[in-house]
Amino acid sequence: MIVLQPVLETYAPAGFDLWPVADPGPHGFLPLNGALDPAQVGTAVMRIAACNDVDPDHDYRPSRPVDPLGSFLHGLLTMAPLFAPGGLRVTDTVNGATLVPGCCNGLEDWREWFDAVDGHSGGDGAGGRGWFGHDPTPMLERAGDAVRLTVDAEQDDSPVIELPVPELRRLLNGAERDLACFLRLAADWAAAHLPDHAAPVTAALARALDMPVPTPAGTPQHQRSSV
Repeated sequence: MIVLQPVLETYAPAGFDLWPVADPGPHGFLPLNGALDPAQVGTAVMRIAACNDVDPDHDYRPSRPVDPLGSFLHGLLTMAPLFAPGGLRVTDTVNGATLVPGCCNGLEDWREWFDAVDGHSGGDGAGGRGWFGHDPTPMLERAGDAVRLTVDAEQDDSPVIELPVPELRRLLNGAERDLACFLRLAADWAAAHLPDHAAPVTAALARALDMPVPTPAGTPQHQRSSV
């Protein structure tokens, strides 16, 4: 069985006290989906905000606010583009191989998997091929109706995961649904924990994950757009 998940690279949030967060351990990947508890959502928001916490430096952005919360959120709310460390993790539960995103890869580029599998430019590569970070260096190659995922292209004996193109497309569609469900959770979380910043934080998270802004709770079902 092949499992594909959008994951966010995380670390232990030592000393963070602006809102409740979970401790994911010293380093790892947090799957983003609709099953996260509030503390895990808080961890994800903290991590994405922290990665974009960059001082304005003679650019278009306004000055950083002086209050701690506004200061921490400033980069998330004003930077463009945004970076969300992580990507797509693929696990073959039969042979035990797991492809994880490499360093410098971000969830903001997760749709490049569609480009690569459809024969367009994907990741840093040419049509039908994509690279998604380094150390390790995961690679996607399409050959006809099959896709070959190499866990670390820098290793001659790297494990590989192979699957049909239609199956990978199905899994990518599932990842899109997971991200949509996470964003709906994040919107509710922001309304509860960051009421004065809920709308811009939710919109920024959607930009960071290259997803539509979620429909507000209470919108009639027939008016909601499907993913």
